[in-house]
Amino acid sequence: MDPAVYCPSYAPFFGFAGVFASMAFSSLGAAYGTAKAGVGIAGIGPFRPELVMKSLIPVVMSGIIAVYGLVVAVLLAGQMSPTSGYSLFSGFVALAAGLSVGVGGLAAGYAIGIVGDYCVRGYARENRVFVTMVLILIFAEVLGLYGLIVALILNAKADNSVCNL
Repeated sequence: MDPAVYCPSYAPFFGFAGVFASMAFSSLGAAYGTAKAGVGIAGIGPFRPELVMKSLIPVVMSGIIAVYGLVVAVLLAGQMSPTSGYSLFSGFVALAAGLSVGVGGLAAGYAIGIVGDYCVRGYARENRVFVTMVLILIFAEVLGLYGLIVALILNAKADNSVCNL
């Protein structure tokens, strides 16, 4: 096994692309969810200010999506070093892990934002909507959690031992 074949100099590019995808897409999802839910909160604030604190749940849940991406990005970046080899397999695993958590976070943030906006406005009219809103938000958040779990499983499969022969 020739390390030059399995550990080319461009292999870290795919690892860094995974780090980028992890942070960029999950942050975009968190930003969209925060902005969209924030519009709903701003809409009810002048009319029902006592509900604003309970209505912050979608914003908090959107922020958690970005944390998922940060965790995976730190794990992926921690495996790379300029002095040790990095296999092409590990690069592709890192890219898949970054896309998994990133696109999962993007979808979750989108869902949280839309549900948060409409449910917060509905909560201002009818208090019984609150439990339903929280349940739907939990199911939307789980989309990002699934991406995190898949990314962690993929990350555990990365192997650079072929580069140290």
